[in-house]
Amino acid sequence: MDEQIRINRYLALHGIATRRDADKLISAGKVIINGYKAVLGDKVTEQDKVEVLGRPTKKLVYYAYNKPRGVITHSPQNGEKDVLTSSKLKGVFPIGRLDKDSEGLLILTNDGRITDRLLSPNYTHEKEYLVKTRVPIKQFHMNVMEGGMEIEGDTTKPCIAKMLSEDSFKIILTEGKKHQIRRMCDHLNLPIDSLKRVRIMNIRVDGIKSNDYKEILGDELKDFLKSLGL
Repeated sequence: MDEQIRINRYLALHGIATRRDADKLISAGKVIINGYKAVLGDKVTEQDKVEVLGRPTKKLVYYAYNKPRGVITHSPQNGEKDVLTSSKLKGVFPIGRLDKDSEGLLILTNDGRITDRLLSPNYTHEKEYLVKTRVPIKQFHMNVMEGGMEIEGDTTKPCIAKMLSEDSFKIILTEGKKHQIRRMCDHLNLPIDSLKRVRIMNIRVDGIKSNDYKEILGDELKDFLKSLGL
């Protein structure tokens, strides 16, 4: 980005500190802009040289994790396993969530910048799912999903839904309402047997075993961050 932004927001967007903690670092004289100590309210662009004294630069990491069914995203209770315990990854957190009975792709990272970019309704990013039902599907069901549905006073955005067999379909959403696919299927009397997220934007779960992960690197990471405006 070439526009000027406040230094505390710059540090937050780069995963260095929250805005509040950034203000503390600035007040303590630990933030340097182009060789000069920053003051609260200073603005910078990506062309400016920003340093934080006495604070090692955090390496930003990104993982694609294939969450198994039965594992919850976070906040385990009563003997449950969460994603971080199950994956054994340290120093990262999941972006968004999949419910306990769903499986598939989660992005795990230590980069706080992408949380809002990926989850906010102000942005539209594709997420693809494979759904298997316990009863036969009809094209009518796909048409209703694609056109947007009113569920409990909430209207879903138009999406892409395509039958794969008489009891399975894929659906591509650009939003992430809570339990959205399950609620859509309940509304259409389509009980779900399995639900798996297979893609978030350009990141796919293909080739990653259940409860395993891969680090997102190279062109794949570059395209992912570029699509998020980072």
